[in-house]
Order: sequence, then C-alpha cells, then structure tokens
Amino acid sequence: MGEPVPFTPPAAFPIDALQLLLQNASLSVVLTAVLGLLVAGVFASYLLILLVAHTPRPATPNEKFYKTVTRTGAVSPPRALPDVFAHDSKSTLTISVVVPAYNESERIPEMLAEAVDHLYAAHGNSWEILIVDDGSTDGTAKVALDWAGERMAAKHDVEEDQVRVCVLDKNRGKGGAVTHGMKYVRGEYSIFADADGASRFADLAALLKDVKKVEIKGYGIAVGSRAHMVTTDAVVKRSFIRNFLMHSFHTLIRTFGIRHIRDTQCGFKLLSRAALKAVFPYMHTEGWIFDIEMLILAMYKGIPVAEVPITWHEVGGSKVRLVQDSLRMAWDLGVVRVGYWWGVYKVGEGGVRV
Repeated sequence: MGEPVPFTPPAAFPIDALQLLLQNASLSVVLTAVLGLLVAGVFASYLLILLVAHTPRPATPNEKFYKTVTRTGAVSPPRALPDVFAHDSKSTLTISVVVPAYNESERIPEMLAEAVDHLYAAHGNSWEILIVDDGSTDGTAKVALDWAGERMAAKHDVEEDQVRVCVLDKNRGKGGAVTHGMKYVRGEYSIFADADGASRFADLAALLKDVKKVEIKGYGIAVGSRAHMVTTDAVVKRSFIRNFLMHSFHTLIRTFGIRHIRDTQCGFKLLSRAALKAVFPYMHTEGWIFDIEMLILAMYKGIPVAEVPITWHEVGGSKVRLVQDSLRMAWDLGVVRVGYWWGVYKVGEGGVRV
C-alpha cells in the first residue's frame, strides 16, 4: 500500500480576487447584477405570499341555517339565515349583535343577560343577537337556546327570532366565526362582541353616537378601545410576559401601517351596514388578527373609523395561547399586509374611495 494522501481543506474564496473582479467590472454590470438580485427577491416574496395566503373556508349548507326559541318555548327547526349580500337585502332592525363562541357554555349566559338588558332598554325590540357556535364541544348552542327560552318566560324582553344560534360544522377560528355571522345580519348597524362579557354592553351607545358622527355616505366604523386603560389595574396587574407581548404586537402593527388606531384588538367593533358590505366579502384571515385586516380594508376604502374608549375588565377562561398565538398573529399580520401590497389580496368594491 502507498502512503496515505494527507487531507487538504478547500481554499477559502479569495477575497482579493472578488475585489479585483468588482474593480474591473463596469458600473453597468454591477448595477445589472444588483437589479437582478432585487427582482429575484421580489419575485420570490410574491411566490411565497401566493403559497401561504389565507383562503377562507366556504360555508357548508348546514351553516346557512339557524335555530331560535319559539313563542311556545320550544326550539325551532332550522331556518334559513338572511343573506346580507342579496340584491334585495335591506335592514329590518336597528342593531345586530354577532357573538363568536367556542366552548363558552359557562361564560355566555352572563354576557347574554347584560346584552339583552341594554338592547331592550335602548332599542325596544329592534335588535337581534346571532351566536355563531364555532364547532363547540361543550354544548354552547344548547346553553344559549335554553337561556333564551328561560329569559323569554321570565322577563318577556326576548321575542322569537331575536336570539339566533348558528352552529358551524367545523371550527373556523374567531375571525371566521365573526365573518360568517356578519354575512347574515338584519341590522342597520352590526357589532361583534366577545362571549366572555369583558366589554360593558352599555358602551354600545357611545359607539353608535360616534360612528354616526364620522359616517360618510353611510360608511362608518366605531371600534371599542382600551388604550386609555394602560395605567389601570386591569392592565398593570397582568403578567410581565402578557404585557410585553401586547406592547410588542402593537409596535408591529404600527410598523405595518395601522397608526391611527391605538387598540386594534378589542373585541367590540361596530359597523354600519354599508361598511359591513364593503369589508366582509373581502376578508381572508380567519384567525385572531381578522380585526386588523378589517381596519386595513377600511383604510384602503376610505371608510372613517372612530376609536371609542370603553369599560373593560379581564375575564378568566381565555382561549388565547399566549406565546403560540402571539407568534401566529405576527406571522398572519405579515402575510396579510404583504398580501395587500402585492395585490394577492384584493381590496374589492365599495367604500368611499370608488
């Protein structure tokens, strides 16, 4: 056998040769190379957004129906939901309330009680509550219908068809549940509110007042805000990591262009019927940041948005997985924002800017 050949590591790329190459290259060659890299980067990012873009799940046939409690106290058979986007669709009520609910059997009765107290006192019978059960496994839909029946018998301030329950065949996420519900409302104004009752329902009056102040040609949005509460115990006593993630996410939102709204994530937002029709057909994301996409669409369409301070308190039993969902929200925010920049997401028709 011969002598073993010693291993010789590959020589590092000669930096001097690279510098010499750049010195000898013409300016046009260098600019062309840089431009080529930029074009390749832009094209790659466009392809990436096409691959990861959100695609809303179409409603199943069952999901276009609801149940309610009849005058006799019985639960009705499924009834067809009214389509907001039908050509002959008109509002028949003052206020519609959409409540996305996933495993909320324990918290929703208290929220419904407060909501009905205010709605009946402020609007008589010109209101409805549409609960969108987002594939719950704890009997949320039954609890809501039972509550409506008991309330109807005890206080007579709930009528047939005023509390409606639509059950989704499969979980879509909060954004998907809200978007679904907003497509089947009867109100001139529609608000979505969390099932936990963290927002005080009496503040609906302030949102209605302010949205009417800013409306242009019938288009207007009012968002409940907790921004004035940043120094109160409700926020200060939260954990360090919760507050850190909250402030980091708000910084990211401002970076992506939503600077005129200080609190984008409060689950208490009111839209005029015209604004609803201009925004919700074009929603893409079904997760936690759907609120931000709604505000982005409003911004593109010139729909005025009023930010209204509301009363809010922390409620136990949150479905948010703090770190995991925060990371997912940051990713989804980037996808949504870049999707509109590249035109992968379409703004659609409607709005003040037409």
